[in-house]
Amino acid sequence: MTNSGSRIDHLEENIIALLLGIMTVLTFANVVARYVFVSNIFWALELTVFLFAWLVLLGASYAVKKTAHLGVDALVNMASPERRRTLALVVTGCCILYAALLMKGAWDYWAPYANLPPTEGRWFPMGFVEKFRGNGWYETQDIPVPFFLRWLEDVFNGGAEYEKLPKVVPYLVMPLSMALLLFRFVQAGARVWRGEIDMMIVSHEAEDDVAEAGKALAEEEGK
Repeated sequence: MTNSGSRIDHLEENIIALLLGIMTVLTFANVVARYVFVSNIFWALELTVFLFAWLVLLGASYAVKKTAHLGVDALVNMASPERRRTLALVVTGCCILYAALLMKGAWDYWAPYANLPPTEGRWFPMGFVEKFRGNGWYETQDIPVPFFLRWLEDVFNGGAEYEKLPKVVPYLVMPLSMALLLFRFVQAGARVWRGEIDMMIVSHEAEDDVAEAGKALAEEEGK
């Protein structure tokens, strides 16, 4: 693994761990506020929802890297090693195409909130549209703006003060996660091409559970 790949791995791991930690602390604090102080952190629910979305979308690309996604490989296992590699390349190509489409859609959805142009073309980007309406003034419903993000007002809102966190921040995960997903599929395709793996699915939790249950049953019968 290259140093850059290792840095990306650690970056994803740290972000996922940070998101889980913040969600846990925030939910616990809100429960304490409600039942102990008869109060409420009114923006906690919305922020938790956004954090969970970040967790899921970033986790999807990270699971591709770690081959942790589940899948059905019964037919693939029946093929010869050479055909299995060919099937893996075809599947990887489909995944790369799918991730590219998702990335285009994610960019087109997020870009107006960042006052950036979406792409032209229904399926594939054919350039950027010339005329578009910037939506950098759109805000979340309840989440306040942290002091260290006040610079966003000059960049996306013409210097006008935000009352709530602008949507450009939580929605950033869409193009970011889809770019990472595309990158992970390209990495997986390169590994298949080099012969390091012959399929993109390496997780077999169900088979492992069955094997462990059979082993435990055999040990129980042997007593």
